[in-house]
Amino acid sequence: MNPKQEAEKLMNEMLPVAEKMLRQYGEFYPYGGYMKPDGEIVHVGAKDPKTDRPKSKDLIAILRNSFRELARNKQCKAVTIVFDVVVPVPKSNRKSDAIQVCVDHAGDYSAEVFFPYRIVNNEVILGETFAQEGKHEFFGRDSN
Repeated sequence: MNPKQEAEKLMNEMLPVAEKMLRQYGEFYPYGGYMKPDGEIVHVGAKDPKTDRPKSKDLIAILRNSFRELARNKQCKAVTIVFDVVVPVPKSNRKSDAIQVCVDHAGDYSAEVFFPYRIVNNEVILGETFAQEGKHEFFGRDSN
């Protein structure tokens, strides 16, 4: 598998968790996961020990720091963080709730993928997915 395929495998493994939480609770806290060098996928949650109602940005920061450490120590080859956002929908003048998946791979692949959604009768209806180049924030551009 190439870096893009591995990143997509990781993303596809993480996405159902967000959909399940949206169906059950109408929202979800940021979470993530990573792919070990041997290809095993590990799910990761984040907690803020100071509060029962953590801010998403604090949980994302906790995940980022944890994944940077794993990447620095070469304990993973891909990471992903999944969170809930409101985004402008391409080719329209409206905004939508969306599941945002930021995925970074050591093989110089990084993407931010958006899955617009609406919840109808406790079902998650996904809109048209769109993506953009990611920030290469965990492995850098030259980590091969």
